Amino acid sequence: MDGGMALAEKELRLDKYLADMKVGTRSEVKIFIRKSRITVNGVTVRDTGFKVTEQDIVAFDGKEVGYTKMEYIMLNKPAGVLTATKDSRQKTVLSLLPKAKRRDLFPVGRLDKDTEGLLLITNDGILAHRLLSPKKHVDKTYFVRVAGCVNEEHKNMFAAGILCGDFTALPAELVIKKTGDISEVLLTIREGKFHQVKRMFEAVGMEVLYLKRIRMGTLSLDGNLKEGEYRELTEEEVKKLRCLTGIEQETSQSFLSKVMDGVKGVLFDLDGTLVDSMWMWEEIDIEYLGRFGIPLPAGLQAQIEGMSFSETADYFKSHFPAITEDIDEMKQTWNRMAWEKYATKVFLKPGALGFLKYLKEHGIRTGIASSNSAELVRTVLEALNVQEYFDAVHTACEVGVGKPAPDIYLYVAKKLGLSPEHCLVFEDIVKGIESGRAAGMHVCAIGDDYSLAAEEEKRALADYFIEDYRDFGFDK
Repeated sequence: MDGGMALAEKELRLDKYLADMKVGTRSEVKIFIRKSRITVNGVTVRDTGFKVTEQDIVAFDGKEVGYTKMEYIMLNKPAGVLTATKDSRQKTVLSLLPKAKRRDLFPVGRLDKDTEGLLLITNDGILAHRLLSPKKHVDKTYFVRVAGCVNEEHKNMFAAGILCGDFTALPAELVIKKTGDISEVLLTIREGKFHQVKRMFEAVGMEVLYLKRIRMGTLSLDGNLKEGEYRELTEEEVKKLRCLTGIEQETSQSFLSKVMDGVKGVLFDLDGTLVDSMWMWEEIDIEYLGRFGIPLPAGLQAQIEGMSFSETADYFKSHFPAITEDIDEMKQTWNRMAWEKYATKVFLKPGALGFLKYLKEHGIRTGIASSNSAELVRTVLEALNVQEYFDAVHTACEVGVGKPAPDIYLYVAKKLGLSPEHCLVFEDIVKGIESGRAAGMHVCAIGDDYSLAAEEEKRALADYFIEDYRDFGFDK
């Protein structure tokens, strides 16, 4: 493999390509694509999932976005070398590489000058950020030789979290390999504070004599590399790191197996999750409020996000005194306004039908847990001819409260005869994700144009994230 993951070897989603090339965040570039600001080979592309290769000419606002080949290098760092890109007085880790490989490379994280072992050197800033992010808690394993007798009590202390002066280290795993006046252990930590390993042992009255990192996340130090030697990562090693940090998903089949492991029931939100329909509700709000001479207030959609149909009607009635309809009349009007759109203009998310067929074939129970009205939920399921795929269909109005309260998801799970821990929720909005998590269920967030601005928050809150059900390998 030449320099890691050469794009010519595979296709990439257009939004991922643009994000990797730092045109913007994943959410931002999706907006650029939707606004027709991206062309591929001179043709405007509006599909964020459009596949490109290195041979394609991609342009943003008419300016070509060139592809930069990413490099990934494993170095067995020797003691006495600084983990830095350059230093006027001392040798750095980059000085161990040929000049041709020093152009835009940098070390991921920092090993102390006297610490040896695994160091990743790359020009992939996104991967480096994810590997070092406190939110990711990427495991790092060290071989440590200390002065003192390490015993089971120390093992328990490390597992509970060691107080290191100005911070308390997260629980760490200590494996004792040799004990005595000088002990040898393997220590796995999930963060990277300054001099952390040394400070942890100092906190229990021991001095670190020798320190060598042997693993970072899914990457282990190659035993064939002598001190100061390096090699490029294999494609599989890079892929595992990118999957670990959420940059890239596993193959569709392995990702599906991972998500569905232990799942006995799948609970779907409807709008924006199972069907592409969030776009129409802003249109309805504009038209409905316009009938009473009320302009659409900024931020209205965010205010009512997750509310049940009844809660939304109550909100409108209390916040817009000019509305002359009562609560029931208001709901009936919305149903009439939405019915035609649901019946003729709303479609399943890409790959959703294939996923529903998969669930049915594998005996996994399914339910709808929507904040919409029962009448409209039935309308869209009938229009799309997918009623047969659901064992339970319920709405938040039945439990009297919308999302992020967990009630609707707990109610549907009970109707399916399943305990929460065996249920997987699919949601497109933050409050819905919070609802599923509050119910004690695993949650898979799904991408939607309506919630692009909240995508990073969705990714952080949910257990998994998919752009759509094609990520599971289903085309239809």
